[in-house]
Amino acid sequence: MEGKAVDYLYWYGSAWTTEQRPLLGLRDNSFWMGNSVFDGARAYDNVTPDLELHCARLLRSATHMLMRPTIDAESLAAICRAGVAHFEHGAELYIRPMFYARGGFIVPDPDTTECAIVIHRAPLPRNGFSACTAPFRRPSPDMAPTLAKASCLYPLTQQALHYAKQRGFDNALLCNADGHVAEFATCNIMLVREEVVYTPEPDGSFLAGITRARVIDLLRQAGITVIERRLRIDDVLEADEVFSTGNYAKVQPVLRIDDRHYPAGRIGELAHRLYHEFAHATAHIEAAA
Repeated sequence: MEGKAVDYLYWYGSAWTTEQRPLLGLRDNSFWMGNSVFDGARAYDNVTPDLELHCARLLRSATHMLMRPTIDAESLAAICRAGVAHFEHGAELYIRPMFYARGGFIVPDPDTTECAIVIHRAPLPRNGFSACTAPFRRPSPDMAPTLAKASCLYPLTQQALHYAKQRGFDNALLCNADGHVAEFATCNIMLVREEVVYTPEPDGSFLAGITRARVIDLLRQAGITVIERRLRIDDVLEADEVFSTGNYAKVQPVLRIDDRHYPAGRIGELAHRLYHEFAHATAHIEAAA
């Protein structure tokens, strides 16, 4: 790989390579059962914020999906950082470790669990986005394996994004089975009313993200009240400002939902600044030798 510009990098069990190769066949459990799990982390500005937490969540996801992780979170994070070092210093990257199972009929054989990682270039979004309300519902934990970041949950995200883009929006705002606001299709939601931040309380229907938790903690440390509670669509449309949190874009302003336009407000800008200050203070990575 030396001397080549790397766009995609793959890890299969023991080594990094730029060559993608097939991992699953028609007989393999995760191919036809759709039970693979993944997590997403970021490298940018020479930092990898909360990488260990993302790796730890991946292990929990694999266990929840009846697999047996083959590596611990600390070692997995170290492998991911070694992969990042193959790119130029400061590259904006998406890091996606995965677990999947080869054996088993319907229930996966946990002893056939394998791990793979892909890292690829992905510029951080910076300009905010629009969203529309969408007629899709996040399922509760008794309807789907929502306690895992499982690949089988993401066709609903695909449908929601397709619905939004057909209507001229970037993203979709989804509710849970009870009709309360859950999240955007690809990230968590926070809204501001009179300098107080509100965000849906975790109910198992959506992924209460690592970046979400980090931003809540940082805002509270800065003296901002953050309240987790059930929210209605009207609460969102009546907000003074709305912003999102998530691994892919970190903290972004939401500029429009349906016909309601929002400013890029003070609290969202504060959350953005606090998060990136945290990342740069705690998650530096070393340049490749």
